[in-house]
Amino acid sequence: MESEAIIEKTVDYVKETLRQQEGSHDWFHIERVWKNAIQLGRAEQADMLVVQLAALLHDIADHKFHGGDETVGPRMAEEWLAGLGVNEEVVRHVSQIIADLSFKGAHVQTAMKTKEGMVVQDADRLDAIGAIGIARAFAYGGYKGQPLYDPAIQPTLHASFAEYKQAQSTSVNHFYEKLLLLKDRMNTEAGRKLAEERHAFMERFLEELQRECGVSFIQPKSEG
Repeated sequence: MESEAIIEKTVDYVKETLRQQEGSHDWFHIERVWKNAIQLGRAEQADMLVVQLAALLHDIADHKFHGGDETVGPRMAEEWLAGLGVNEEVVRHVSQIIADLSFKGAHVQTAMKTKEGMVVQDADRLDAIGAIGIARAFAYGGYKGQPLYDPAIQPTLHASFAEYKQAQSTSVNHFYEKLLLLKDRMNTEAGRKLAEERHAFMERFLEELQRECGVSFIQPKSEG
């Protein structure tokens, strides 16, 4: 099957699978990451079939919606691509990217092994920051039923993925526990430039939010 047909069928599959997914991880999130990945992948001269398939399938079964099981997403991606007759090396590459992609805690290393993985990770992280990142953070927080902010709950720089997954937090704390850390963890030059702008927007938003709420958000100690 030609690459274009594989991409088209995968788009249809992802749209249908995520048809009723909550707003922060729905098809439109996938579409934005896909577009980001195409832009970054071309700049990095990456394998665009791998980049596009990994971007499209990266949240096909996010562990957050599958009882914390990190194996479901890579497995579903493998099964789907194998069913299309995609080259085994490409299938393995895409599956590995999906397995390694997500943020796993402030003190957990999540370095990608390939250029294509770096591109897709940057594309996904760009959608977690800036205006859309703010919107997604509060959408997911609402879905989880967590507070907007609570001075009694301090942000934590998690030491393990298990700790990160199990933590009870607030939407504002999520900025300090993850989103504000992403700018300095981008892999590609183009990704870093885009992240700078989005990071600055989040900082301005948090300053205004504190002013309107009449509070000062407690920040965690430096990662160092």
